[in-house]
Amino acid sequence: MLDKIQLKERSKYLSKILRHQPDSIHLQLDSAGWADTSELIAKMAKYGPRFKPPFDRETLDEIVATSDKQRYAFNEDRTRIRANQGHSIPVELGYEPQQPPEWLYHGTAHKNVVSIKKSGLTRVKRHHVHLSTNRETALQVGGRHGSPVALTIRAGDLYRTGHVFYCTPNGVWLTDTVPAEYIEFKE
Repeated sequence: MLDKIQLKERSKYLSKILRHQPDSIHLQLDSAGWADTSELIAKMAKYGPRFKPPFDRETLDEIVATSDKQRYAFNEDRTRIRANQGHSIPVELGYEPQQPPEWLYHGTAHKNVVSIKKSGLTRVKRHHVHLSTNRETALQVGGRHGSPVALTIRAGDLYRTGHVFYCTPNGVWLTDTVPAEYIEFKE
């Protein structure tokens, strides 16, 4: 069993591989972002950092089981794994459009608020804007990059204008953009 620091270090590396840089370890993801678990472990051992203890199947299982945000998913027989969202590489996750709750939240750093007031929320380097169902989660997300702010999104109104929303298996809501007029800035 790994300690919390070791687990976090390996989880961040797994996220980097499955969401952004599978080619850095010569790993092929399919069009839906799935990787063969045996191949992933072998290539992480061969091309990745020299973790002590090494990255193995037990480590992978522990990361997936203990991820507080449920970032990863196994297929039914646990032979394939993928990140649930947050990719900067082309993948088609296959989520069906859904009607969102009336209100969702987006976490960001306070330093980004002026820009968001002008341009709204955009995907930047990812496929979608990520939204939470509760303010606390949004604040946690926003806190990763500075003083956190939770923006309130009028998701129901945005949906009724034709914007498409998806909900991931771990409860993160995704959409392409959020125009500034659908964001409530409470400071």
